[in-house]
Amino acid sequence: MAWVVWSRNTATLLLGLSGFLPLAQAQQLEQAIFGGGCFWCMEEAFEKIGGVKSVESGYTGGRTSAPTYEQVSQGNTGHVEVVRVHYDPRQISYSNLLKAFWTNIDPTVENRQFCDVGEQYRSAIFYLNEQQHREAKQSKEQLLGTGKFKNIYTTVEAAQTFYVAEEYHQDFYRKNPLRYRYYKTTCGRENRLNEVWGYTPK
Repeated sequence: MAWVVWSRNTATLLLGLSGFLPLAQAQQLEQAIFGGGCFWCMEEAFEKIGGVKSVESGYTGGRTSAPTYEQVSQGNTGHVEVVRVHYDPRQISYSNLLKAFWTNIDPTVENRQFCDVGEQYRSAIFYLNEQQHREAKQSKEQLLGTGKFKNIYTTVEAAQTFYVAEEYHQDFYRKNPLRYRYYKTTCGRENRLNEVWGYTPK
């Protein structure tokens, strides 16, 4: 199945993936982009899912080109912290990725996630094609239909250019386990997820 990518990123993306995946396999993967607050935590959540081959932390949805973490974290560029998920659709569906996304965020708050406040931490699904658009909207409507939440502030938006975050942000939970665990605990992410969903995703 063909990649749904931007031309400026195609060469870099395939070169990056071919470093640890056969090129033929890399070309069969699909992508999904999600914003769920701190990208360190979302990267960990998606990398644990079977069928997901790699996850990149990055930025999208803003008004400037090639933003840095410092610029995005100040909340002045309009970018959102996101993860780009490369997955094998033969092993996991986009709809199942959506389920994982919802249960790893708090959809009841606007322009924040857990202890992180600002539009750069808002929750959003960035669709890459019309099929993803339909499935993302349907998943949001179904969640609203359960009556569990009065409002869902998570947006469904067309994907814009994805900018890969600085290298030190990639796989942060693996590279800095103590600092990551301290952040995740003090931020109250797991406690809030348990309040929202009745359990903490593993």
